Amino acid sequence: MSFSFTPEFEALLEQVREKMESVVYPLEDAARRNFEEALPELMKARDALRSEGFTAPHMPKEIGGMGLSFLEHARMSEILGRSPIGHFLFNCPAPDAGNMELLHQFGTEEQKKRFLEPLVRGEIRSCFSMTEPERAGSNPVHMDTVAVREGDEYVITGRKWFTTAGHLADFAIVMAVTDPEAPPHRRASQIIVPADAPGFKHIRRIPIMGDEGYGWSSHSEIEYDHVRVPVTNRIGEEGEGFKLAQERLGPGRIHHCMRWLGICERSLDLLCKRAVSREVGDGQTLADQQVIRHYIAESRAEIDAARLYVYSTADKIDKQGAYAARVEISSIKFFVAGVLERVVDRAIQVHGALGITEDTPLSWFYRHERGARIYDGPDEVHKNTVARHVLKPYLASKG
Repeated sequence: MSFSFTPEFEALLEQVREKMESVVYPLEDAARRNFEEALPELMKARDALRSEGFTAPHMPKEIGGMGLSFLEHARMSEILGRSPIGHFLFNCPAPDAGNMELLHQFGTEEQKKRFLEPLVRGEIRSCFSMTEPERAGSNPVHMDTVAVREGDEYVITGRKWFTTAGHLADFAIVMAVTDPEAPPHRRASQIIVPADAPGFKHIRRIPIMGDEGYGWSSHSEIEYDHVRVPVTNRIGEEGEGFKLAQERLGPGRIHHCMRWLGICERSLDLLCKRAVSREVGDGQTLADQQVIRHYIAESRAEIDAARLYVYSTADKIDKQGAYAARVEISSIKFFVAGVLERVVDRAIQVHGALGITEDTPLSWFYRHERGARIYDGPDEVHKNTVARHVLKPYLASKG
């Protein structure tokens, strides 16, 4: 197994690093403090990057993307993940990235023309509505939102929350029950709902540890009040909602892990800079303290191990597909999320009181990424998946 890259791709990564320094980092502080006020400048920068070919790296070139393989995107995504706005400016943020992949793989030609192509061009935004207030998000086959077919239309009724980027999105992909009598994994379908459809009601932006956010940088509660959309807005066949969710969320979990690696590297970089510059008396710095050196060593080892695991999983997806890598996907989801939490926490601790202010990106990382161990399946669910796989031959041997 080799994770080497071509000289051409390495040169591309150098260009991306330069864009991070010249375009992304200068806008970061304003975006963290007030995304709404920073948005005009962010969109200007996004348009400029797109004009230079730096957009939708995970999408094929023929539809406007950069045409990277999954493993190549993993490498680039780590660089973009060093900033909270890196993926947004390069037009590959969640949930847009996953929705692009879903529509590219399963959308009709009409859906691709109306929704996918402008999404890849960065002209519109999307969201994904699955989790519900009254149902456990860890069980995606147990939901109350229904889509009743009436002739050539679906009538969608229900309430969703933690719909990331739902505020000001142009359309949502909604998971709704289309056949309540079917087996659990065949009850739901995925349906595209334009945000301007009558009955689409944005209820609120849900504050995350006090941060309400704005636009893409937010999580919404949305009501679908007898929303009517044509049957042609359904993605795939009726009853394939769970299957499509797994197709979307599998690679989507990898996207998160890629980004988390970038956050870890940025946090460790800030930790080390603080450690060598902060004097604690008698000419000693934090870097002279054994416990701080242990933080650094543990972080370095954990990040490197996590990276190899993510690359290995991305390589398997490239060669065998997401389904074949489902156990590895579950493994890296909880493993990298744990590394992320520990590394960011160590960096905050080394910064002392400064670490919990808005003067560094650490508080943003901590506030918004604590959910890493919850969204797209909580740690406990993924650990059960991996354990079942490990136990399978032992249980079979018992007869």
